[in-house]
Amino acid sequence: MHPRRPTRRISVGSVAVGGDAPVSVQSMTTTKTADVDGTLAQIYALKAAGADIVRCTCNEEEAAEGLARMVPRSPVPLIADVHFQYRLALAAMEAGVAGLRLNPGNIRKPEHIRAVAAEAKDRNLPIRIGVNAGSLDPALYERHGGATAEALVESALHELALFAEVGFENVKISVKASSVPLMIDAYRLLSERTDHPLHLGVTEAGPPPAGLIKSVAGIGTLLAEGIGDTIRFSLTADPVEEAQAGRKLLEILGLRERKGLDLIACPSCGRAEVDVIRVAQEAEAALAERNIPLQVAVMGCVVNGPGEARGADLGIAAGRGKGHLFVRGKVVRVVPEAEMVTALVEEAERIVAEGIEARLAAADESAAAEAEAARAEVLERQGADVNDESERIARIQEIAG
Repeated sequence: MHPRRPTRRISVGSVAVGGDAPVSVQSMTTTKTADVDGTLAQIYALKAAGADIVRCTCNEEEAAEGLARMVPRSPVPLIADVHFQYRLALAAMEAGVAGLRLNPGNIRKPEHIRAVAAEAKDRNLPIRIGVNAGSLDPALYERHGGATAEALVESALHELALFAEVGFENVKISVKASSVPLMIDAYRLLSERTDHPLHLGVTEAGPPPAGLIKSVAGIGTLLAEGIGDTIRFSLTADPVEEAQAGRKLLEILGLRERKGLDLIACPSCGRAEVDVIRVAQEAEAALAERNIPLQVAVMGCVVNGPGEARGADLGIAAGRGKGHLFVRGKVVRVVPEAEMVTALVEEAERIVAEGIEARLAAADESAAAEAEAARAEVLERQGADVNDESERIARIQEIAG
């Protein structure tokens, strides 16, 4: 293993990228972004699988509106993936995303690129320049005689120069290709030309096992050379497999620590019925000292919690002064709020001893109905727009329309 190449450090929401920050894992949702509940459930599953950052497509106004509804509820920073329509990049920023990914191959007008960069600068929001060999600017393709490493790097540096015209430098860069040798050559060349953090990936790697082999060959080679600050496996598969594979590769290379307990928690939006941060910290401390190898979720409200974190082995959500304990999304017990952490630890120990199916079979038959009643009561008391989504969506419609 070579020492990591020194790079600038940027922040994607709460996740540091570059510098001496740990190499982070990214993935991308496959749901329609306008499907808020379905997309959030996948985001929570990705977080539980090891993703630090999740990207969502923003290909229409409805997708930007969906992002506005998801940002307050997401357990990880969200990146908006924008192609062709620069106004959707502006709308995604209004939605509150933690960053953007722009493809220089399909947003080409300099004035549009500068407009997005200027807005991102005002919001202190990072942008990934995402060059892709399959969508390279035709002029570059012709000048270089194809999608060469030099062409990919030139595309990235040209976009970087447009950003510099408005004083924007909050950037990370990728130069992806489906050819592993081309991808490796492009990143090696780019690493010599800039100190911006690099996002590694073999694009369109395909389904496992070939897709996994390609990704490990490309990403693993560069990481071993000290190149790369954040990674994504682009597989034709459930994105959870991407996150798991990326995390495992970093662990194998000694770039991330192996963990037994995997605790996820919501970000405590306007729906939260408890101090989520305190409960999560107490739960993590209690479970970690027992070395319990489970994915455990701590959710602030019963309205969204069990559904969003249904991919976790175990979780608890607050509502009407009580804790609603759920296993794989099914509410199995209801306990007083003061006993949430204790109940969570007890149930975790029972799952380890008896198995998940046994704990599902032992569920309190009245728990699900009680949780649904609590959910309805919270919605009636708080209203449907507790996170002030309607005002933000109105601004998005004005920007994108």
